Amino acid sequence: MSGTLVLVRHGQSEWNLKNLFTGWRDVDLTERGHEEAKSAGQKLKARGMKFDIAFTSALIRAQKTSQHILDAVGQSNLKTIRDQALNERDYGDLSGLNKDDARQKWGEEQVHVWRRSYDVPPPGGESLKDTGARVWPYYMHVMQPHVLCGGTVLVAAHGNSLRALIMALEGISGEEIVKLELGTGVPIVYKLNADSTVASKEVLEG
Repeated sequence: MSGTLVLVRHGQSEWNLKNLFTGWRDVDLTERGHEEAKSAGQKLKARGMKFDIAFTSALIRAQKTSQHILDAVGQSNLKTIRDQALNERDYGDLSGLNKDDARQKWGEEQVHVWRRSYDVPPPGGESLKDTGARVWPYYMHVMQPHVLCGGTVLVAAHGNSLRALIMALEGISGEEIVKLELGTGVPIVYKLNADSTVASKEVLEG
């Protein structure tokens, strides 16, 4: 028996627009972000997608993205579990800073290392590896069982929490995963085999 796992990075947030490090700061979607989330829902509706359960983070931008998608597919009241295990990577001292200002303060190379290395955290924050350390157990113990029993599961979360999840799903190395860019509001549809391996992957762009 195979199930379906749909991953969606939240729509554009107010701080994405302002080029700020967001992390665990609870900022809302922009108007464009709302439209991206609704568009994601329409793409999934067009495929006749119905979900058995939804998961999202403790942050409003992911929760609203999830709700727009559920509204679009006619499942506004679907059981949705919110957990900070799916939160964005905590950027620590970088949170709230403009990315250009951070480069001026710490240097281009250092900020690049913090943003794009797998296991080097910014001051007071998390690396992608740290993010994975909370995402992977949550996926294995809480989300994956719904998929492996043949369910269809929606996960609306964040660029880095979803990178960590994709790393585990696809067996991607730490060096490769940091190069993966996830578009805002773009659904990624995985079909999983009964042994939890990926049978197919489709990115619903355009």
